[in-house]
Amino acid sequence: MNSGPQGNGWLMVGGGLSLLAALLHLAVIIGGPDWYRFFGAGEGMARMAERGLWQPAIMTVGIAAVLSIWALYAFAGAGQIPKLPLMRTALVLISGIYLARGLLIVPILIEPPARTAFNIWSSLIVLVYGLVYAVGTRQAWPTLSQKEAS
Repeated sequence: MNSGPQGNGWLMVGGGLSLLAALLHLAVIIGGPDWYRFFGAGEGMARMAERGLWQPAIMTVGIAAVLSIWALYAFAGAGQIPKLPLMRTALVLISGIYLARGLLIVPILIEPPARTAFNIWSSLIVLVYGLVYAVGTRQAWPTLSQKEAS
């Protein structure tokens, strides 16, 4: 993927992935307790959702909101929307958080109780997110701190 007049393709993909993850989190709320279980939220969250408690939905909306903000930073870094505050810092942090979460694959593979299909697949998926953001951030780096022309 290269950047051209249309923007940074890596960050466009990263933004799309973050937006997809945000929408999936909202779908989990609608899907209910079985979706919380399937997507690895844990039995406690699923049981709270079964009891009609608001905490699982609020936490999940919060995660979706963060992922949506991350998508906005990717789209801004790709030049598709106006620049946001602290572009470089935010994109480096977002890349780092995704990469750190993705690298949990190492202890997951070493520790048998943690070696579930969900833990392995979610780590691999998030590792890809982190790599996409990191490559896109590196590619866009020279333009990320430039001020908008007046």
